[in-house]
Amino acid sequence: MSDIWSFLLQTLTASGAAVVLLAVKAMLRDKLSPRWQFAAWGVLALVLAVPAGLGGRYALMNWPLAVEFLRSLLTEEFGALARASVPVPLPQFAGPPRTGAEWAYAVYLAGTVFFLGRYAVSYLRLRLALRRGTPAGEARAALIRETAERYGLPVCPAVEVEGLPSAFICGVLRPVLALPAGEETDEKVLLHELLHLGHRDAAWGLLICLLRCVHWCNPLLWYCADLAGNDLESLCDQRALERLEGEDRRDYGRILLSMANEKYARTPGTSSMANGGKNIRRRIEAIARFKRYPAGMALVGVCAVLVLAGPCLVGTRAQSVYTGARGPLPQRLRPYAAMASARTTPCTTYAGAFDTYAKAMLAENPVYLAMCTPLEDQDRLWISARMRRASRLESWDSVRMPRLESFTVDRQSGYRLYNLRPVENGAYEGLLVLEPDTIAPWVEKELPPWDGTVHSRYLAIQPLRAEKQGDRWVILPLGDFQVVQGDERDTGNLGLPAWTYEAQCGDFTLRMRYQTVAYAEVRSVRMGAFLSNAWTFDTTPKPGGQFINGYYSIDLTAVYTGDPADRASILSVGASCAPMEAGGERPELQRGMGNSSGSNSTGSIWGFRDDFDWAMHGDEIRLGGGGVGGSGGSEPWVYPPPDCCAADFYLNGEKIGELTLLVVEGGLT
Repeated sequence: MSDIWSFLLQTLTASGAAVVLLAVKAMLRDKLSPRWQFAAWGVLALVLAVPAGLGGRYALMNWPLAVEFLRSLLTEEFGALARASVPVPLPQFAGPPRTGAEWAYAVYLAGTVFFLGRYAVSYLRLRLALRRGTPAGEARAALIRETAERYGLPVCPAVEVEGLPSAFICGVLRPVLALPAGEETDEKVLLHELLHLGHRDAAWGLLICLLRCVHWCNPLLWYCADLAGNDLESLCDQRALERLEGEDRRDYGRILLSMANEKYARTPGTSSMANGGKNIRRRIEAIARFKRYPAGMALVGVCAVLVLAGPCLVGTRAQSVYTGARGPLPQRLRPYAAMASARTTPCTTYAGAFDTYAKAMLAENPVYLAMCTPLEDQDRLWISARMRRASRLESWDSVRMPRLESFTVDRQSGYRLYNLRPVENGAYEGLLVLEPDTIAPWVEKELPPWDGTVHSRYLAIQPLRAEKQGDRWVILPLGDFQVVQGDERDTGNLGLPAWTYEAQCGDFTLRMRYQTVAYAEVRSVRMGAFLSNAWTFDTTPKPGGQFINGYYSIDLTAVYTGDPADRASILSVGASCAPMEAGGERPELQRGMGNSSGSNSTGSIWGFRDDFDWAMHGDEIRLGGGGVGGSGGSEPWVYPPPDCCAADFYLNGEKIGELTLLVVEGGLT
């Protein structure tokens, strides 16, 4: 924790857990024993003891969103997210404070040092007073030993001090029982303090004081610290009353009045941290309604604490992003809130990152783009979006993207991700494919003329890389958008890149194009009653989505390399193939016949032709092929290119070769 924002995230996260804790404790006040009322504070202690957002979740609300919104609004910084790496402040100044945030952090650190010093002085003052005291007399020492033996409790050195208002335990490592000089001490008072000693309550008091110092500027946590100290005293009262009987139990409340200690209240490392006069009344009321809780209530207490721990430790995380299009915030604040929301709604899966980037392009939305952009590029993205918005009259959530200057996107067509494959360092690469609605004239002039076929259309493609940076997946473009002419068929899109495999067999080269398509979680949305039959693609990102379907396609081509004079003897050509691992067992391939192509569930794909025209097609005979895929379930539906492919080659109906096709060309460009 090296700045005010990380501390703010830590203390607000603890505040959220505290609110949940206080609400549940209030509802269960009469249902839980003091033992479990105090044990419930262990949940808050655990929240305070670990860095905020461990696991990316927060109690009550999305606190990082609030912190990032405030930070971006005050500083216009969009670099690394505020993170609490440790639960206590670690000052890291490279020089004197320069910015307002650095001065605020300096003030916070000064306050922490002040309270630490204040508590240290209070403890040292008490220890000096104890040094001036005298060891307890023989009568008192004997009473202490008798009380300890009677109730099975430990003993420690006892000191009599002048002017001490009440007895208490002082010290964690070497505890001392401090007693008022010249006054008799009731056995029940000794029982109370020895119970503190036996359960090491002074250590809990020290921890509470340290948390006060770290979170000195948070009144809610100070209030919780007071309540925790009070609950610890009530627990000690409960333990004492469980050991007393009859008249002694009735006298305990009266004797409690003598234990008020305003002079050394909240002194760290003592049992006096919560026995000030303000707490006495509540403790006496609790004593008046004392009851022994049935054994089964312990199980109830355990269950209550575990249920309480759920919302405090697991909490919530952002499920959707705020785009700034509307809301209660003033117009000028919405861009800051939108960027804060995008930065705190990370893509948690690689499929979600691809989906978010694609929909940022479809919706022309810089907020979506921020969700999958590396943190170090957020400042540049912010400046670009603000400048573009200032030059046009668009809303914040609809800004012309700089990567789409040469065309506009057909949103209803959605997107496709071709040739997705895992690469080094756990990253993934794929080819994003969009359908342009209009194309800039200077781009259209450079495109090949459209052939007018039903399979052909212009497509915009961009190679992308998804990699994990910290707890978020980001998208790194591997090139600019290019507009190409696609040729989509059952055997893949012949106009888009593919992995190419080849092998020689006699006078033929068998060429195979391997292509994959993966779809993330997408859905269509009905436009309304008037357009009840019209549907549009949903451009809302799914940052935690998965690919729910996909397939791979294979297209086979036989290239004749022999003597042209021998063509007349070739009446039919065909091939069957299936992906395989290098050195793996050769799969069984299915044979086709006539003019046919297709595939089966085992992965075998075939293409056969007996009606080709040498004059029309030249030496390249396209055999066709097929595809294999699926949808639904938990499968990732990623089909990386195989090491190689097994193939059988047929000429004039006879198999003339068993081949191994090897890759000769990559699949993104």
